[in-house]
Amino acid sequence: MIATESGLRSLSLGDRFRSDKEDVVASFYMPAFSAATSYSRAVGYFTSTSMALFARGIEAFAARGGNMRLVASPQLNEEDVIDIERGYDVREVVERATLRALDLEQRETVLDGLGLLGRLIAEGRLDIKLAFVAQEGRVGVYHEKIGIFRDAFGDLVAFTGSSNETYGGLMANFESVEVYRGWVAGDGARARRLEADFQALWSNQTLHLSVERFPDVARERLLTLANDRPTASLPGRDDALTPAPVVAFGPARLAIPDWLTIRDYQREAVESWLRQRGRGILKMATGTGKTKTALIAAVQLAGVLHHREEPLILLVLAPLQHLVDQWIGEIESFGVRAVAVYESSRKWLPVVDDQLNEARLGQRPVVAMVATNSSFAGKKFQSVLSRITQPLLIVADEAHNLGSSNFRLSLPQNATYRLALSATPERWFDDHGTDALIDYFGPIVFELGLGSAIKMGALCRYTYVPRLVELNEYETSLYVDLTGQIAKRLAAGDSLDDDNPDSPIGFLLRQRAGILGHAEGKLRQLRSDLAARSDSWFQLVYCAEGRRPTAPEDLRGPNQLKDVLNLVGNQLRMPTHLYVSETLREERRVLLRRFGTGHDLQVLVAMRCLDEGVDIPDARVGYLLASSSNPRQFIQRRGRLLRRAEGKEQAEILDYLAVPPSGTPINFDVERSLLARELERANEFSRLSENYETTLKILRPLKERYQLMDM
Repeated sequence: MIATESGLRSLSLGDRFRSDKEDVVASFYMPAFSAATSYSRAVGYFTSTSMALFARGIEAFAARGGNMRLVASPQLNEEDVIDIERGYDVREVVERATLRALDLEQRETVLDGLGLLGRLIAEGRLDIKLAFVAQEGRVGVYHEKIGIFRDAFGDLVAFTGSSNETYGGLMANFESVEVYRGWVAGDGARARRLEADFQALWSNQTLHLSVERFPDVARERLLTLANDRPTASLPGRDDALTPAPVVAFGPARLAIPDWLTIRDYQREAVESWLRQRGRGILKMATGTGKTKTALIAAVQLAGVLHHREEPLILLVLAPLQHLVDQWIGEIESFGVRAVAVYESSRKWLPVVDDQLNEARLGQRPVVAMVATNSSFAGKKFQSVLSRITQPLLIVADEAHNLGSSNFRLSLPQNATYRLALSATPERWFDDHGTDALIDYFGPIVFELGLGSAIKMGALCRYTYVPRLVELNEYETSLYVDLTGQIAKRLAAGDSLDDDNPDSPIGFLLRQRAGILGHAEGKLRQLRSDLAARSDSWFQLVYCAEGRRPTAPEDLRGPNQLKDVLNLVGNQLRMPTHLYVSETLREERRVLLRRFGTGHDLQVLVAMRCLDEGVDIPDARVGYLLASSSNPRQFIQRRGRLLRRAEGKEQAEILDYLAVPPSGTPINFDVERSLLARELERANEFSRLSENYETTLKILRPLKERYQLMDM
């Protein structure tokens, strides 16, 4: 059926191809490519996988001198659409969306296909344009799907079809195409009309559509892949680019990847844990590689069990879903595909049961599962755990979260091996919970503090800049009133250590923290600091939670998060985006990827959700508008900024501390006690900074005012 010397007319092409009758790609696309000399295609969404898939079809086509033109719709997300509608440079937004699509795939076959396309672009055989609807200030998706083949004899085949140029559209979905052969009576006029429509589209002469040329940066990305893969050729099978099924794990073994260099302290940590018979806590500073250290330990344990002809059941617990996703990727780099245990049990329960059965039968050396704390504590997963009789290793990431009464009662007693990871395993004002963690996991077997980590180069050096911001007159009035109420509660026997937000003093302390965190003067100082760093990238702003109190009983004042976003994005015109708990997981991955490029997102504005576990090593400047007095929070935030990254020598932390004006009539003893708690953070930050002497000078007047020079 495939002709190599003759033209399109020699093919046995019908007028319709449908998935219930044949493989549309094999029966129509491939033969047409074999006979044509030019191919013009307008489709819906553009993805890297679709381009690689078509590369297989046009490889022989291009070898005969064929040329291809492609018009596709960039995958614009909500932010892209809003930016275009607000008048941002269209080409910059389209470039951003195209790079995002190219960056989503990293499989070798896909990269080979993209490299082939790069060679075709370099040879002048492929040209790409991107189209979207632009009408009355609104932006929409270009959905039309038409295609035209021409051969050396001037014959024409045009078609319309429901498939996008995506893997799903071409291979996985149920699709059909209607074919019009130029030499067949009744088809010719339709074929020529479709060709005229495409020509108008290509020339950007179609009403209500905007057609942009393919971004230079994306073009360069494809050309680079072409240089890196000069002879790459795609397999001929129709399933060559099929993504690996999520549940097709195979009997893989854990192994340390070739690219990983084990640091001396990681080796020492693993050896210390093994000497404690596989139980204990690793107290390691944020950013020092606790995840990889834990997986190195799992590799060593799996090797021992293999010699005993026993499988390893590995269970990792993480507090949040995006941390589960990170662990899945890390475990895969060690050779094993893990099962994600969250959301509906219908997704993970059958896979877990099958793998555990295979392990019992000696057919699977390692079963790896990663669960959120909440899914782990649920009845269905607890039932699974209770039936495990093989050696079980439980790894608890951010283990301090498991010290609550709800979670610690769910920890499996049949876990032979136990490993807890945390920079701060001690629970804040919860000695009972801390003791319960130690009773279960064992003692701290290895500790790597921040100072040691910086000294050995595991974390980068940093400067610390405390900013003292005075409360305005109205904030001071609220603050004085709250301090008086707190003094009365203390006189009645309440304690400042009461962290229950629903207790009388806890409620007052939370309101007081709201006034300090949302102090109006912080925004003025932040504006000045951001403006001074307007040319810098990789910046994080941590905002206060909730809203600025407008009266002691009212927590519905202005929202700092929105104020900061307006300040950074609209007033200072610095590319920025929110990163909050409501941000979807897939969007978070895209945001962090964009942030890490150093030429797309300049500032991330966050509230709490960057505190635990998020891997964002490129961050260099952090603005702390508010942090709780809980040391875990500010230690986590500092750790986000101190991770090593290429080209990153030093980080900068700006910490905004709000205080009442000097001379404010206030209960001195209470205010001194409260301020001492907050200055603990400043002392902790400054102690290991590169500019310790400078921070002492900045904080000295405040310490003298409240007689805290001994801190």
